Amino acid sequence: MAFPSKDGPNSYVWKLKDVYNARQGDNWPTTPGNKAFFVSGTDGTEITTVSMASAGNASDFGDLPINQQSNQNGSTSSSTRGLMSGGYNTPASINNISYWTMASSGNGVDFGDLTLARRRGTGVSNNTRSVLMAGIQPGSSKTNVIDYITIASTGNAVDFGDTLSDTSDGGQVNSPTRGVAGGGQGPSGNSNVIQYITIASTGNSTDFGDLTLARRYLCGCDSSTRGVFIQGNAPAFSNVMDYITIASTGNAIDFGDTLSGNTDSGPGGTSNSTIGIFGGGAPTSNVIQYITIATTGNAADFGDLVTATNFVGATSDGHGGL
Repeated sequence: MAFPSKDGPNSYVWKLKDVYNARQGDNWPTTPGNKAFFVSGTDGTEITTVSMASAGNASDFGDLPINQQSNQNGSTSSSTRGLMSGGYNTPASINNISYWTMASSGNGVDFGDLTLARRRGTGVSNNTRSVLMAGIQPGSSKTNVIDYITIASTGNAVDFGDTLSDTSDGGQVNSPTRGVAGGGQGPSGNSNVIQYITIASTGNSTDFGDLTLARRYLCGCDSSTRGVFIQGNAPAFSNVMDYITIASTGNAIDFGDTLSGNTDSGPGGTSNSTIGIFGGGAPTSNVIQYITIATTGNAADFGDLVTATNFVGATSDGHGGL
């Protein structure tokens, strides 16, 4: 009988001894989910979903309990809950955290509050903890604050540490161990800095390396081993994609290009650990594109969002951090 492999679907047939050892050691792999979510953006409350099992259009899922627009990468998740942290509700950034149960459609529920109101922070997560890094405070000043929550509970966020500098609008990738932020807009303009944290601990972020191109308004997608940073503004739109090996440190490497006809920055990106998808962008777009994370190459068309939007959050029940 064939069993799923530790190294990827169908890469080998498990021996009974390996199955026993994996079960006893609590190392039995879970099958990545295929449900992706695009959240907030221009609308501010909309949650939509798409199946990553095959190409197609998104459909309506529900609404957040409060307007959290313009948050871009503040969406994180476990395999069961999706979350949106912070955002913008006229006239200022907010500290609200909302969550929804991903298995069935429905509206979001209040979770608690961030330690600091902000929008456009970089969110990373594993199956236990969600972490929000940096962002834009009320009054448009930037912050280097990092805080975290335990996803299975509800309540207010707790201080985690600080990023290397005051930044916003970065891209995010994660493994079950590490959360990695790349690029963004810092005190001196667009950044090429990649930095990481160990999600299960607390402390300040550490330098990882550099992107191939300094830029803001980018997104990311990942497997448990590889992270891909996608698009951005440098300061004009860039369709560049570059990747890193998450467990190591070093500079990013060219991956390929996004669709040449899509001149939008500020998309939301996520994955099922095999393919990465990303959609939306400024000024507004409904285009969803995809890549195969383990290879390199250009993006291809996947389908359409329900609403053309920008600065949209994205997460899934099968990303590389789970």
